[in-house]
Parts: sequence; structure tokens; C-alpha cells
Amino acid sequence: MNSTYLHDPSFKKLIAVLFLLLLNANLAQAQAVAVKPSANLGTPEQRTARYFESIRRSPPQMLAFLLRMPKGGDLHNHLSGGIYAESFIQWAADKKMCVNQTTLALTPPPCDPEKGLTLVSNALTNGLLYRQLIDTWSMRNWQPGPLPGQNGHDHFFDAFAKFGGATTGQMLSEAVARAAKGQVSYMEIMLTPASAQSTPLGMKVGWDGDFAGTLKKLKSNGLADAVAEGIKALQQAEAEKDSLLKCGTPQADAGCKVTVRYVAQVSRGAALGVVFAQMATGFALANDPNSKVVGVNLVQPEDALPAMQNFSLQMEMLAFLRPLYPQAHLTLHAGELAPGSVPPAGMRFHIRDSVLKAQAERIGHGVDIMNEDDSYQLLKEMARRRVMVEICLTSNDVILGIRRAQHPLATYLQYGVPMALATDDEGVSRSEISREFLKAAEDHGLSYPQLKAMARNSLEHAFLPGKSLWADTVRFRPVPVCASIAAKSCQQYLANSEKARLQWQLEEAFAQFERQLPK
Repeated sequence: MNSTYLHDPSFKKLIAVLFLLLLNANLAQAQAVAVKPSANLGTPEQRTARYFESIRRSPPQMLAFLLRMPKGGDLHNHLSGGIYAESFIQWAADKKMCVNQTTLALTPPPCDPEKGLTLVSNALTNGLLYRQLIDTWSMRNWQPGPLPGQNGHDHFFDAFAKFGGATTGQMLSEAVARAAKGQVSYMEIMLTPASAQSTPLGMKVGWDGDFAGTLKKLKSNGLADAVAEGIKALQQAEAEKDSLLKCGTPQADAGCKVTVRYVAQVSRGAALGVVFAQMATGFALANDPNSKVVGVNLVQPEDALPAMQNFSLQMEMLAFLRPLYPQAHLTLHAGELAPGSVPPAGMRFHIRDSVLKAQAERIGHGVDIMNEDDSYQLLKEMARRRVMVEICLTSNDVILGIRRAQHPLATYLQYGVPMALATDDEGVSRSEISREFLKAAEDHGLSYPQLKAMARNSLEHAFLPGKSLWADTVRFRPVPVCASIAAKSCQQYLANSEKARLQWQLEEAFAQFERQLPK
């Protein structure tokens, strides 16, 4: 090289630029080498949390992650609303049922064309009718309109009167199969057992305001028979479900492994005699050791006239019956109200009375919590009592229009009120449990540890017998005897508690999940 170049300013500048580029390349290589091992630092949960944050801007990747994530339990799942319309169409077609071509409601045969009726099976070859049925029986393609029945609330609740044609066993098989695919290991499914017995029993006995007297009349007129029929009907439905899913065979569906319990529904919009009879039947079922019913809940629109008029009385009914059936649990739809749906006075006490008067152990929805009288004190009391809130984000969105920052999820979180995500009516809402977790992450910014805590909460607050795995249900520290799963004392502890066993299985599922992050 000619030495004169060494004194050329341009050449010196070029050398300096090349040196900086080389230096930056070496630094980048060193950083890459340094970053690679750091990705393996921390606990498996911490590494999983970092990965989840790295894909936060990609909802499709988050969904793929959440589809694999263990969910624990789905504690708020209505059986009739949990079935997709496509299944109801097929089942109704198999039974040769009819559909009204104007209202799109199912009717039994014969299918008289002069009355506007046609076989449901025609929808299987008529694309337009098929689409119309799905859109009418669910929230698919729903758009708001100016007329009554064209809002999400009315379209949703009106749908239930239009579909059907299935056995309880068929519906159970779909519900648990879908739950298993969503990594759910436990379900509390809401249905109305012994409705064919408890409803006419309540109509016969009626209601005169005498709690003890009415219960005595129900017992003398066949309450025990209604309970026996309810147990028998659920056993038959489970046998059909097991047969459809091939449980106990090498071809068994994963849904066979989902542990299922039931919550007895009470139609809060019915006549008071029927409401009390359904309550008494539900409590008696949940108190019976031969029954898989574990609790009671009030259903139907909370803003409907009978529900608003009789809310306080129905809380008194529950408060009377609960001590008489000590093994029964209580979870209540409360605060499923949006501003304007009822007068302001109607939003000031439903959650409070459900928690303090009826002594509910869990609350479903609770979206109007900040409209309650002394709402901050109520939040603190719910946190102190560990009253869990069943959070149903998609349902609150499509029915009430409550979404994102309007939803009180962040407030419950701030005040330490335990929460768990649930599906509510996933078939009608066109959702499923993994999408509820995605909605919590997307719309509310929940982290992986927060989602994991919700999954753990679902089993901690499940109506299952036995002691909890957790000595600390906030930080999720295990009881001392289960500091090591290998300890004989822990094995005995798990053997004596169905709840703790399911909780331990969830922890094992989390451990496996956190070891298998995408590469």
C-alpha cells in the first residue's frame, strides 16, 4: 500500500467508518451470544411470561399459545346456551322436527306447509335456511338495529325459545368434548334438573309468603320424588354422554376425562311458587350425597320485570333455605346490568344483597359493581370473604355492550377480589374458553401470571369436596404437607381431597406446558 494514503483525510475517514462497522458487528455478535443463555434464566413460569409478552402484538400467536394453556375449570357454563346452532340443527333434523319459516322457531311434527312449517332437515340442503337458523339461534352476524329485538340483549335471550331438539346427553357430550380441547379439566354445568317435577309442584303449592309453611307443603306433595327423578335423569344423561364419547374404550374422547358437576338453575322470572319449589329442589339435590349437583343459581334476564320486582324476596328465600341444606353451595347471577337497562335504583343493591343477604360464595358477571351503594366497601368485603367473580367477557360484550375499559375487571383486580374466566353461553355467543383468555389478554392487558392465577382460582373456588392444595390462595403456596409431591403425607392429603387432586393435576399440566414453549 502506498503510504501517502495513510495521510489522506478521506482515507482516514473511510478507515474510521470501517472500524466502527466492525466494532458494531462484534458487539452485536457478543450481544446475541449473551442473549441466548439469558432466555433460559429464571423459573419456567418467568420464561413463559416473557415469551407471552414477546407475542402480545400478535393475537393469532397469543391464541395459539392460549389454546395449549391449561385452564382449570369453567364454572359458569349454561348447558343449553353452550351448544352451537349447527349441532341443534342436526339433532332436530334427526328427530324430523319442523321449523317455522317466519319465526325460525322449532316445532314438533307434523310440518304443515300451510302454517309456514318445513322440516328442519331441509336446512341441510338449503344454504339460505341453514344460515338463517344459525344467525337466529346465536349471535353470529348479529348487528344492532333500531327496532325492539334488534339489540344484543334481546336477540341473545330470544334465541333460547327458538332452538332445541336435543337430549341432555347429546349436549353434555359436546360441552365436555369442547372443554377438553380448550384444556379445561373441570366444569360446573348449569341446567334445570327435575324441571318436569319441580315446576308443576310449585304451581300446585303456590306461594303465600310463609317460608316454612310452603316448604312443608312441598315436602308433603312430592319434593323427595322430584329430587329422586333429578338424580335419575342426570345419571341417564351421563350414561348417554359416555356412550357417545366412547368413554372406557381405546377410542375414548378427551372429554371423558373432564370432571363434571352441576349447578341447579332456578327461573327467577317464574311465578313465586315455582321459584321457591325450584330453589328447594336444587338445594335438596345439592345436599344429597348421591347427586352430582353441587349448587344453586338464579337464571334468566336480571333486568326483566319479575326479576326486578322480586329480587329482594328471592334473596330472602335463599337465605331461608341455605341453612337447611348445609352441603349445598350458592353462586348467583348478580350485577348483569348495563346503565340504562333499568332505572338507577335497580343497580344499587343486587350484588350487595347477593353477597350479604343470600351469602353467595360466587358471583356471576358483576359488571355493575361500581353502581352499587358504597361500592368500594363492597369490593373490600368481597375480597375479605374471598367471594369469587365469574368473568364472562364475550357475554358481557355481546349482551350488554360492556367491553374493554368499561368492564370492571381491572377494578376487581385492584381490590384483590378473586376472579376466574368462564364461557357463559359459548354456543350462542360463538366463543370458547381460549378466546375468553385471549379477550382478557387483548382487551385488559392481563399477563401470563395473571391468567394462570385465574385458572388456579377456578379450582380453588370450585364447589368440590375436600381441602385446598393451597395454604395461601393469593400467592398460591401449597400446604406444608405437599411441599413435596413425593412425600407420603402429601399423597395421603391428595387421596382425601378431590379438590386438591384436581389442583395438583393442574400444576402438573402447567409444569409440562411451561417446559414446551415454541422454539
